[in-house]
Amino acid sequence: MDDKTMLLNVDGVKKTILHGGTGELPKFLTGAKKKKVTFHFRTLRCDDDRTVIDDSKKVGTPMEIIIGNMFKLDIWEILLSSMRIAEVSEFWCDVIHTGLYPIISKSLRRISEGKDPTDWHVHTCGLANMFAYHSLGYDDLDELQKEPAPLIFIIELLKVELPNAYKRETWAMNNDEKLQAVPILHGEGNRLFKLGRYEEATAKYQEAVICLKNLQTKEKPWLAPWLKLEKMINTLTLNYCQCLLKKGEYYEVLEHTTDIINHHPAALKAYFLRAKAHMEVWNEAEAKADFQKVLELDPEMRRAVKKELRVLECRMQLKNEEDKLKYKGMF
Repeated sequence: MDDKTMLLNVDGVKKTILHGGTGELPKFLTGAKKKKVTFHFRTLRCDDDRTVIDDSKKVGTPMEIIIGNMFKLDIWEILLSSMRIAEVSEFWCDVIHTGLYPIISKSLRRISEGKDPTDWHVHTCGLANMFAYHSLGYDDLDELQKEPAPLIFIIELLKVELPNAYKRETWAMNNDEKLQAVPILHGEGNRLFKLGRYEEATAKYQEAVICLKNLQTKEKPWLAPWLKLEKMINTLTLNYCQCLLKKGEYYEVLEHTTDIINHHPAALKAYFLRAKAHMEVWNEAEAKADFQKVLELDPEMRRAVKKELRVLECRMQLKNEEDKLKYKGMF
């Protein structure tokens, strides 16, 4: 073992400092005074090619965890606790520490893709997960899940923030905190939407939905607490769809609104937004059918529906004229 390599006082871990950090080792307090640690990481296989599994720098967003908050991959807390600010170190970790990594990686990848990190396992009970193999949706993670192996983590510690100096991320909140965060996120989303900042509003609505879906997994489906959360989720999802319409992402609107309608056939706003999305992709018959359903559910929407139908009629006339000219030119 050379001078650059040292063994941590932990079985199955070897540390190599690649770039020295600055200052003293941060002191991490548990209990109420927890610190947030921000770092970049790269995960590699221990093969001849040192195959990269994940790289936060390629994703473009550093990882953040709250030390002492029972993060599923607890070895990371141990590794980070051995580092100074700006230090870059390589850690070889035996399989006893890496068994849960495929599941953690799955969640991190979904977050980076803007998806709910929890919904992929919602419908499988805990016992079934223990005794059956389920695909994680990524071939490399499936392979690692079937055959656990030692891994190499290259970590760059960026910063350690003192208690109360950082905004709590929703994934790090407990159930009560998540429920309290939802109306705040909802309000921020509405404000951003009115300002025309649709991308930012989308992120707020999405974060609120993820909070609620996480809470909903802990309730029995179709009972009162579950239904209350479902109503909140649908409201936020439809706000999210309004942003998507402004951004021109019409097919995603069709997907979300159809899912809501399939489960809640009286969801008036879902029909209205789906009709507008159908208009944008030239589905004339489908748009008219949805607008008709809106009128059946609420006759007081007649003026708004008439306005949209006039727009649809004008647009279809223009499209038909353009098509005639196009085909005339072809022949």
